[in-house]
Amino acid sequence: MSGEMVEGKTQRLVADIVVEQLVEWGVKQVYGIPGETSLQIVDAIRRRSDQIRFILVRHEEVAAFMASAYAKLTNDLGVCLSIAGPGATNLVTGLYDAKMDHAPVLALTGQVGLQFLGLGSFQEIDQHALFEAVADFNEIIDSPEQVTELLTLAMKRAIVGRGVSHLGIPTNVQTLPVLPNVKTKPKEGRLPDLRLMPHPQLITAAAKAIDAAERPVLIVGYGGRGQRDSVLRLAEKIDAPVATTYKAKGVIPEDHALALGVMGGIGTDPAKRVVFGADLLVTVGCSYSDKTAVPSYISQVQVDLEPIMIGRKFPVSVGLVGDAAMVLPALHEKVSDKHADGYLDQVARIKKRWEQKKQQEIASDASPVRGPQIMDALQKVIDHDAIIANDVGDNTLWFARNFVATDQEILISGYVASMGFGLPAALAAQLVYPERQVVCTTGDGGFTMVMGDFATAVVNELPLTVVLLDNAKLAMIEHEQDEAGVPHFATDLHRIDFARYADSCGGEGFTVEDPQDLKEALKNALSAKKPTLVDIITDSRRRWT
Repeated sequence: MSGEMVEGKTQRLVADIVVEQLVEWGVKQVYGIPGETSLQIVDAIRRRSDQIRFILVRHEEVAAFMASAYAKLTNDLGVCLSIAGPGATNLVTGLYDAKMDHAPVLALTGQVGLQFLGLGSFQEIDQHALFEAVADFNEIIDSPEQVTELLTLAMKRAIVGRGVSHLGIPTNVQTLPVLPNVKTKPKEGRLPDLRLMPHPQLITAAAKAIDAAERPVLIVGYGGRGQRDSVLRLAEKIDAPVATTYKAKGVIPEDHALALGVMGGIGTDPAKRVVFGADLLVTVGCSYSDKTAVPSYISQVQVDLEPIMIGRKFPVSVGLVGDAAMVLPALHEKVSDKHADGYLDQVARIKKRWEQKKQQEIASDASPVRGPQIMDALQKVIDHDAIIANDVGDNTLWFARNFVATDQEILISGYVASMGFGLPAALAAQLVYPERQVVCTTGDGGFTMVMGDFATAVVNELPLTVVLLDNAKLAMIEHEQDEAGVPHFATDLHRIDFARYADSCGGEGFTVEDPQDLKEALKNALSAKKPTLVDIITDSRRRWT
C-alpha cells in the first residue's frame, strides 16, 4: 500500500515520511532484511530507489555491522533496518560495535501494531527495553505528528553523540496518512560545529611541557583519524616518534622514519620499547584501553574532544579538550624546534632490529604458510589506497604487527572486538567506494559466522577479496587458554573448502598451501572483477613472535 487517493492525489503515509526524512539528511543506503512489520518502510524505499538504496543481507547482524562500518568509513550516519522480535535482537551485536567505537548509527525496527503491544502477540518483544542499553536515543513512533521530529532527533543524537539511536515503528503507524502540509526537517542548521579549542593558556602549558621533554613520543588513537598531516608536522618539528593504537593503525604511514607501529600486546617491538622509554607522551584521541597499555608513570599531554576522557585512567600533566584538527596545528605553532639526533638514532636502531626480526619470520619456504608471510605478501600486492576490513582473530595479531600500512584505510571492530565484523565491513566499503580495492582479512572462525553474506557481494557485483587465514582452529582462544593455564578445549574447527564455497556462490576461490604460491594467488584474486576468496592453509602457532 502506498497511500490513499485524496482528490486524485496519493496521500503520503508515515512510512513515506520516514524515508523522505532519511533522504533529506543524506542517507543513501539502508541495510537489512524486510518482513511483515517493516514492509511499508521497505516499500517506501523501493519507490525512492533513485535516491536511497535498500541492501538486502542474509542476517541482521551483518546489516548492523555494515551500518557501523559505513559510519566509521564516512563519518556519516549509517542506517540498518529489521523486523520486530528476532530481527531486532539480531541487530544488537553490530549496534554495540557502533556504540563502543563511537560510530553514528540509526536502527529502525518494525513493531507489532499499537493495539497489540503488551498482549504477547506474535514476534512481540519489549524492544524498548532491548535497545535501552545500546541506544542513546530510544523511542517509538506512535502517531503521524511525531514522525519528522522524532526521526530528526534520532539522527541528530546519533551524529552529535557519535553513537546509536533506535526508533521502533508499529505496523499500523507506518500506514497512517500524513497531513499534506507536513514537511521534512532539513539537516542544515540542526548540527553544532564541534571544531572546539581549549583555552590558549592550556596550549601554552602543553607547549612548555613538550619543549622541556628530551624523549617525547606521540600516541595517536582513533580520535586522531584524518589528521595525518597535522600529526606528522608536529612530530617532525619536535623530533617525536609516533605510535598508534590498533584502532588508529595507518593514521600515519608506517614506513615513515618516525613511525613506531601499533602499541599494545599485539603491537610492534619498537612501539613498546620507545614508548616505555619516553619522558613525555602526547596522546591524541586515545581511549587508554588496557589492550593499548599506555604507561601511567610517564608525564602526559592529552588531547581529546570528550572532556570525560581527560585523565580517565590516571592524572595527566596537561589536558586539552578540543578537536585534534584544531589543537594539533595550534601546538605546532607554539612548540620550539627540536633536533634530537641521538634520540632518533637510537629509535632507528630499534626499528632496524625489528625489521630484521620480521624478515626472519618470513624467510622459510616450508609449509604451512605463516601469518607473517601472509601479511608481507598482502602488503606487496595491495593498492596503496585500498580499504582493509579486519576481522577479529589471529589475523588481527598478524595484521597489527606485520602489515606496514601506508595509505590504506583500515576498518576494525575495536572495543567490542566482535568476530564476524570483517566481511560486513568490506561489503559496506565496496558499496561506498566501488572503484577502490577492498580487502577483508579474517580467520575461519570469524568468516563462518557471516559467510552467507559472501553471496551478498556476488549479488551486488562487489569485487572485494577475502583473505582467509585457515587453521581449523579458534586460534586466539587457544592462546588465551595458554595464558590462563588451561588445556586447549572446544577450539577445533571442522575444515571447510572455502574456495569451493566461494565458487558455489558465484565468486572465485583460491586455495594456497605453499608459501611460494601465496603472492601469485593474492595478485590473481585482487585483479578479478568479481568477489574472490583466498583460502590460505596455515596453523595456529605463534612460535615466530
